Amino acid sequence: MGTIEKNLTITEKVYVRVRLANENDIHHVYKLFYQIHEYHKFTHLYKATESSLCDLLFDKTNPKPLYYGPSVLLLEVSPTPFSDIDNKDEKFKPVLKQFDLRANVVDKEADEFKSKSCAHDEKNDVYIAGYAFFYANYSCFYDKAGIYFESLYFRESYRKLGMGSLLFGTVASIAANNGFSSVEGIVAVWNKKSYDFYVNMGVEIFDEFRYGKLVGDALQKYADKEKEKVLSKADDKSWLKSEVDKQANSVFVTSRKEV
Repeated sequence: MGTIEKNLTITEKVYVRVRLANENDIHHVYKLFYQIHEYHKFTHLYKATESSLCDLLFDKTNPKPLYYGPSVLLLEVSPTPFSDIDNKDEKFKPVLKQFDLRANVVDKEADEFKSKSCAHDEKNDVYIAGYAFFYANYSCFYDKAGIYFESLYFRESYRKLGMGSLLFGTVASIAANNGFSSVEGIVAVWNKKSYDFYVNMGVEIFDEFRYGKLVGDALQKYADKEKEKVLSKADDKSWLKSEVDKQANSVFVTSRKEV
């Protein structure tokens, strides 16, 4: 049962669908990615735009096999049941489930996250609650690609309802059913609930390894210095104009010599 007033209120049961994100979802994916940066207080590091994110997730110039490129599973919720439609054109068959609620769910962001849903779905009471972001990775430990589980996130109204297990379990099922060697990722040691969640899902924690990252200025120290100079000079319009003039003169001289 559910009522939509200023907020969305869902009572007794919430109906859930897990599906692959598509280009129509990019606005919501962008906002969810921003929210996880807010949660970790890293918004100053969030450099993506909706356009750049769309290029990353749905690269049509260099398409990758299913699940090998950056992939996003969205978890949608509704106060009414989803139809189990068998669409043979779908790359991934949506996972449907229902959760009994111990207390009402009040979603104050419902209007902002109203789903564009699937093309064949006429439901208009579907809302995006969270996502899982993953892609293929490689390791000398295995002779097959694995899945790197980059992040799992739920909007505040939909936390502690058991939906995380469904979303992570769906990614693990994708890996197991498609010949991937593993599912791995970063586990925050300071977040005990998150840490315990992954352990309970069967994830083995390797304490002898630490996560390392080369980024920003530290990375740019390794850039090609000559290329860096050209890029730097390219920002100087007067220098760029002089280079164009040189090229034009060079072509003119060459042409006269040929004559």
